[in-house]
Amino acid sequence: MKYTCIETFCGAGGLGIGLKEAGFNLRWAFDNDAQAINTYKENVSKRVAVEDATKLKAETLLKRAGVKKGELVLLSGGPPCQGFSRQTKGGENGDSRNRLIIKYIRLVQGVEPMFFLMENVDTFKKKRGKAYLELLKSGLEGNYEIKIEEINCADFGVPQLRKRTIVVGVRKDLNISFEFPKATHKIRVTVGQALKGVPEPREDGSEYPDPNYPNHTVPKITKVNIERISYVPQGSGRKCLPRRLQLPCHKKKTGWPDVYGRMSADKPAPTITGGFDNFTRGRFAHPYRNRPITAREAAILQGFKVNYKFFGNKGQVRQQIGNAVPPMLGKSLGLAIISAIKNKQKQEMMKQIALQEMMNQISFKEIASGG
Repeated sequence: MKYTCIETFCGAGGLGIGLKEAGFNLRWAFDNDAQAINTYKENVSKRVAVEDATKLKAETLLKRAGVKKGELVLLSGGPPCQGFSRQTKGGENGDSRNRLIIKYIRLVQGVEPMFFLMENVDTFKKKRGKAYLELLKSGLEGNYEIKIEEINCADFGVPQLRKRTIVVGVRKDLNISFEFPKATHKIRVTVGQALKGVPEPREDGSEYPDPNYPNHTVPKITKVNIERISYVPQGSGRKCLPRRLQLPCHKKKTGWPDVYGRMSADKPAPTITGGFDNFTRGRFAHPYRNRPITAREAAILQGFKVNYKFFGNKGQVRQQIGNAVPPMLGKSLGLAIISAIKNKQKQEMMKQIALQEMMNQISFKEIASGG
């Protein structure tokens, strides 16, 4: 059996590469970010295109993938989730990108895959995203058994404390039982372990000469911010700055304590966002160096292989990495879906064997009785 998959909102390919490693045949993918598509083509699959989800029809997806309605094994994707983030003002209705979830529902209804998989921020199932989650359930639970789980990516080998809401739907007519994967890493991978052996980037901000370390350039940083970083110990933030280096907002008790922060080498990283190369936006300073982490280091902390190359300018690369689904999580979810299918196939095979044995016994009795 071919485990066919169409990826919606595929981004730079974090989920795609994970599903591919799990055994899925990626038939087609799309995103509206041209540079993310270039990244996907280089690292995951050429069967991808720049498309506007609001204008796409389910029939187009099926045609591009070469499958009929109801045949596809998995429709995956993570509609843009920034509007549900704690850091976004205005709540779930303050960001038009959230309405793409409605489009995702329409695509699932039109394609009728065996499974659908959706990833979003952890707040998606809480107050900010609850209305859209209920909309997803009401639109699809008639035909799908829907399971929802909050997962910490650190439990699957990702050196990062990244919590995400995962929604998996299984078409009811298949009678397949799906279970979310169990944690693969009881002992979590730390920042120090993940970045061990990564060379120091060039101080002038130019590309690192070894092509095995793409996107490994030091971000621009002012002298005063370099001085600020020097005062912050691992695991701490703005509260450790000398008073002369504190901004007025730092002197308030409220606010984000992690800004102007440094990562701990002996713990997983905090959630990697699109602002990872600016330590004023979070705990993004290197555990040992007086600088923010590079895009290469951020990608490693997202679980990407060291030579996974991202295309675009620095801002576009930041967003691709910050928005990505860690490949390790994608692989674990893919393996869980394939396992559910194989378990169903095994059950059907055992039923057929039992039925055949029963028929053989009936035939034997008839022969023995002379019937």
